[in-house]
Amino acid sequence: MFKERITDIFFDLDHTLWDFERNSALTFKKILSENKVDVDLEAFLKVYVPINLNYWKLYREDRISKAELRYQRLRKTFDATGAHVTDDQINLLAHQYIEHLSSFTHLFPDTVEILDYLEPKYKLHIITNGFHEIQEKKLKGANIHHYFQHVVNSEDAGVKKPHPGIFQLALDKARVAPENALMVGDSLEADIQGAQALGFQTLHFNAHSEPPHDFCRMINTLGEIKSIL
Repeated sequence: MFKERITDIFFDLDHTLWDFERNSALTFKKILSENKVDVDLEAFLKVYVPINLNYWKLYREDRISKAELRYQRLRKTFDATGAHVTDDQINLLAHQYIEHLSSFTHLFPDTVEILDYLEPKYKLHIITNGFHEIQEKKLKGANIHHYFQHVVNSEDAGVKKPHPGIFQLALDKARVAPENALMVGDSLEADIQGAQALGFQTLHFNAHSEPPHDFCRMINTLGEIKSIL
Protein backbone atom coordinates (compact mmCIF):
# COMPACT_ATOMS: atom_id res chain seq x y z
CA MET A 1 0.00 0.00 0.00
CA PHE A 2 2.68 2.50 1.04
CA LYS A 3 5.21 3.63 -1.56
CA GLU A 4 8.28 3.74 0.68
CA ARG A 5 9.34 1.84 3.77
CA ILE A 6 7.93 3.45 6.89
CA THR A 7 10.26 3.84 9.85
CA ASP A 8 8.43 6.49 11.87
CA ILE A 9 4.73 6.88 12.67
CA PHE A 10 3.31 10.23 13.79
CA PHE A 11 -0.06 10.23 15.54
CA ASP A 12 -2.45 13.06 16.23
CA LEU A 13 -3.60 12.91 19.86
CA ASP A 14 -7.11 14.35 20.35
CA HIS A 15 -9.84 12.51 18.43
CA THR A 16 -7.28 9.91 17.28
CA LEU A 17 -5.83 8.18 20.36
CA TRP A 18 -7.26 10.20 23.25
CA ASP A 19 -11.07 10.13 23.24
CA PHE A 20 -11.59 13.87 23.34
CA GLU A 21 -15.39 13.96 23.15
CA ARG A 22 -15.87 11.41 25.93
CA ASN A 23 -13.33 13.04 28.23
CA SER A 24 -14.66 16.50 27.43
CA ALA A 25 -18.22 15.43 28.27
CA LEU A 26 -17.09 14.06 31.63
CA THR A 27 -15.23 17.30 32.35
CA PHE A 28 -18.31 19.39 31.61
CA LYS A 29 -20.46 17.09 33.73
CA LYS A 30 -18.12 17.75 36.64
CA ILE A 31 -17.66 21.52 36.34
CA LEU A 32 -21.25 22.40 35.40
CA SER A 33 -22.54 20.40 38.36
CA GLU A 34 -20.01 21.81 40.83
CA ASN A 35 -20.74 25.37 39.71
CA LYS A 36 -24.51 24.74 39.76
CA VAL A 37 -25.00 25.89 36.17
CA ASP A 38 -28.63 25.23 35.27
CA VAL A 39 -28.32 23.58 31.86
CA ASP A 40 -29.11 20.11 30.57
CA LEU A 41 -25.78 18.40 29.90
CA GLU A 42 -26.96 16.48 26.83
CA ALA A 43 -28.48 19.59 25.27
CA PHE A 44 -25.36 21.59 26.12
CA LEU A 45 -23.02 19.06 24.49
CA LYS A 46 -25.16 18.76 21.37
CA VAL A 47 -24.67 22.48 20.78
CA TYR A 48 -21.10 22.72 22.09
CA VAL A 49 -19.43 20.00 20.00
CA PRO A 50 -19.92 21.59 16.55
CA ILE A 51 -19.25 25.08 17.94
CA ASN A 52 -15.99 23.86 19.45
CA LEU A 53 -14.91 22.22 16.18
CA ASN A 54 -15.61 25.46 14.32
CA TYR A 55 -13.67 27.57 16.79
CA TRP A 56 -10.73 25.15 16.62
CA LYS A 57 -10.75 25.66 12.84
CA LEU A 58 -10.60 29.43 13.37
CA TYR A 59 -7.78 28.92 15.87
CA ARG A 60 -5.85 26.71 13.41
CA GLU A 61 -6.19 29.46 10.83
CA ASP A 62 -4.87 32.09 13.30
CA ARG A 63 -8.14 34.00 13.10
CA ILE A 64 -8.68 33.91 16.87
CA SER A 65 -6.42 33.67 19.91
CA LYS A 66 -6.27 30.89 22.48
CA ALA A 67 -8.13 33.13 24.96
CA GLU A 68 -10.86 33.86 22.42
CA LEU A 69 -11.22 30.15 21.64
CA ARG A 70 -11.68 29.27 25.29
CA TYR A 71 -14.17 32.04 25.97
CA GLN A 72 -16.20 32.21 22.77
CA ARG A 73 -16.94 28.49 22.45
CA LEU A 74 -18.64 28.63 25.86
CA ARG A 75 -20.30 32.01 25.33
CA LYS A 76 -21.83 30.89 22.02
CA THR A 77 -22.99 27.57 23.50
CA PHE A 78 -24.68 29.10 26.54
CA ASP A 79 -26.32 31.76 24.38
CA ALA A 80 -27.64 29.09 22.01
CA THR A 81 -29.05 26.99 24.86
CA GLY A 82 -30.68 29.99 26.53
CA ALA A 83 -28.73 29.58 29.75
CA HIS A 84 -27.98 32.76 31.67
CA VAL A 85 -24.27 32.66 32.49
CA THR A 86 -22.17 35.71 33.26
CA ASP A 87 -18.78 36.47 31.74
CA ASP A 88 -17.15 35.86 35.11
CA GLN A 89 -18.75 32.42 35.27
CA ILE A 90 -17.62 31.63 31.73
CA ASN A 91 -14.04 32.64 32.50
CA LEU A 92 -14.13 30.44 35.61
CA LEU A 93 -15.59 27.49 33.67
CA ALA A 94 -13.04 27.95 30.88
CA HIS A 95 -10.23 27.80 33.43
CA GLN A 96 -11.68 24.77 35.24
CA TYR A 97 -12.28 22.97 31.96
CA ILE A 98 -8.59 23.16 31.05
CA GLU A 99 -7.62 22.32 34.64
CA HIS A 100 -9.71 19.13 34.81
CA LEU A 101 -9.81 17.91 31.19
CA SER A 102 -6.57 15.95 31.39
CA SER A 103 -7.70 14.17 34.57
CA PHE A 104 -10.02 12.01 32.44
CA THR A 105 -8.11 9.33 30.60
CA HIS A 106 -10.36 7.43 28.19
CA LEU A 107 -8.67 6.31 24.98
CA PHE A 108 -10.20 5.08 21.75
CA PRO A 109 -10.67 1.28 21.57
CA ASP A 110 -7.50 -0.62 20.59
CA THR A 111 -5.18 2.30 21.35
CA VAL A 112 -2.89 0.47 23.78
CA GLU A 113 -3.07 -2.75 21.77
CA ILE A 114 -2.01 -1.02 18.56
CA LEU A 115 0.76 0.96 20.26
CA ASP A 116 2.09 -2.28 21.77
CA TYR A 117 1.98 -3.80 18.29
CA LEU A 118 3.75 -0.90 16.56
CA GLU A 119 6.37 0.07 19.12
CA PRO A 120 8.81 -2.81 18.44
CA LYS A 121 8.71 -2.12 14.68
CA TYR A 122 8.57 1.67 14.36
CA LYS A 123 9.58 4.86 16.11
CA LEU A 124 6.39 6.54 17.35
CA HIS A 125 5.72 10.28 17.79
CA ILE A 126 2.88 12.76 18.39
CA ILE A 127 2.03 15.91 16.40
CA THR A 128 -0.75 17.89 18.09
CA ASN A 129 -2.42 21.29 17.91
CA GLY A 130 -3.40 20.92 21.54
CA PHE A 131 -2.13 23.25 24.23
CA HIS A 132 1.27 22.46 25.70
CA GLU A 133 0.14 22.64 29.32
CA ILE A 134 -2.34 19.77 29.01
CA GLN A 135 -1.11 17.48 26.22
CA GLU A 136 1.69 16.03 28.34
CA LYS A 137 -0.79 15.52 31.19
CA LYS A 138 -3.16 13.67 28.85
CA LEU A 139 -0.41 11.34 27.64
CA LYS A 140 0.90 10.62 31.13
CA GLY A 141 -2.58 10.31 32.67
CA ALA A 142 -3.62 7.78 30.06
CA ASN A 143 -0.29 5.95 30.57
CA ILE A 144 0.79 6.14 26.92
CA HIS A 145 3.50 8.81 27.14
CA HIS A 146 6.28 6.23 27.16
CA TYR A 147 5.43 4.98 23.68
CA PHE A 148 6.46 8.23 21.99
CA GLN A 149 9.96 9.47 21.30
CA HIS A 150 8.91 13.01 20.40
CA VAL A 151 5.78 15.05 21.17
CA VAL A 152 5.52 18.10 18.92
CA ASN A 153 2.80 20.64 19.74
CA SER A 154 1.72 23.78 17.95
CA GLU A 155 2.71 26.12 20.75
CA ASP A 156 6.31 24.90 20.61
CA ALA A 157 6.32 24.94 16.81
CA GLY A 158 4.83 28.42 16.61
CA VAL A 159 2.39 27.25 13.94
CA LYS A 160 -0.55 24.86 13.84
CA LYS A 161 -1.41 21.93 11.60
CA PRO A 162 -1.87 22.03 8.61
CA HIS A 163 1.00 24.57 8.43
CA PRO A 164 4.09 22.82 7.00
CA GLY A 165 6.26 24.23 9.77
CA ILE A 166 4.94 21.91 12.46
CA PHE A 167 5.38 18.84 10.26
CA GLN A 168 8.90 19.92 9.31
CA LEU A 169 9.77 20.38 12.99
CA ALA A 170 8.50 16.86 13.70
CA LEU A 171 10.60 15.42 10.85
CA ASP A 172 13.67 17.30 12.07
CA LYS A 173 13.24 16.11 15.65
CA ALA A 174 12.76 12.50 14.53
CA ARG A 175 15.54 12.77 11.93
CA VAL A 176 13.46 11.05 9.30
CA ALA A 177 12.72 11.78 5.65
CA PRO A 178 9.04 12.48 4.87
CA GLU A 179 8.75 9.50 2.51
CA ASN A 180 9.62 7.22 5.44
CA ALA A 181 7.09 8.89 7.75
CA LEU A 182 3.41 8.00 8.22
CA MET A 183 0.91 10.48 9.68
CA VAL A 184 -2.21 9.03 11.33
CA GLY A 185 -4.95 11.48 12.27
CA ASP A 186 -8.66 12.27 12.25
CA SER A 187 -8.64 15.63 10.44
CA LEU A 188 -8.53 15.51 6.65
CA GLU A 189 -7.45 19.15 6.48
CA ALA A 190 -5.08 19.42 9.44
CA ASP A 191 -3.53 15.94 9.58
CA ILE A 192 -3.82 14.35 6.15
CA GLN A 193 -3.54 17.22 3.68
CA GLY A 194 -1.11 19.05 5.95
CA ALA A 195 1.23 16.07 6.16
CA GLN A 196 0.90 15.18 2.47
CA ALA A 197 2.04 18.68 1.52
CA LEU A 198 5.46 17.79 2.97
CA GLY A 199 5.57 14.31 1.44
CA PHE A 200 4.39 12.21 4.39
CA GLN A 201 2.51 9.02 3.76
CA THR A 202 -0.88 9.21 5.47
CA LEU A 203 -3.66 7.18 7.04
CA HIS A 204 -6.99 8.83 7.89
CA PHE A 205 -8.67 7.66 11.10
CA ASN A 206 -12.35 8.28 10.39
CA ALA A 207 -13.44 9.34 13.87
CA HIS A 208 -16.24 11.59 12.60
CA SER A 209 -17.99 9.26 10.11
CA GLU A 210 -16.89 11.32 7.14
CA PRO A 211 -17.64 10.26 3.55
CA PRO A 212 -15.00 8.34 1.55
CA HIS A 213 -12.30 10.28 -0.30
CA ASP A 214 -9.31 9.63 -2.53
CA PHE A 215 -6.62 11.40 -0.51
CA CYS A 216 -5.48 8.23 1.25
CA ARG A 217 -6.73 5.07 2.88
CA MET A 218 -9.31 5.50 5.65
CA ILE A 219 -9.75 3.32 8.72
CA ASN A 220 -12.71 3.27 11.09
CA THR A 221 -10.94 1.62 14.02
CA LEU A 222 -7.34 1.78 15.20
CA GLY A 223 -7.24 -2.02 15.22
CA GLU A 224 -7.34 -1.99 11.42
CA ILE A 225 -3.73 -0.75 11.45
CA LYS A 226 -2.63 -4.32 12.19
CA SER A 227 -3.79 -5.47 8.77
CA ILE A 228 -1.95 -2.61 7.07
CA LEU A 229 1.44 -2.40 8.81
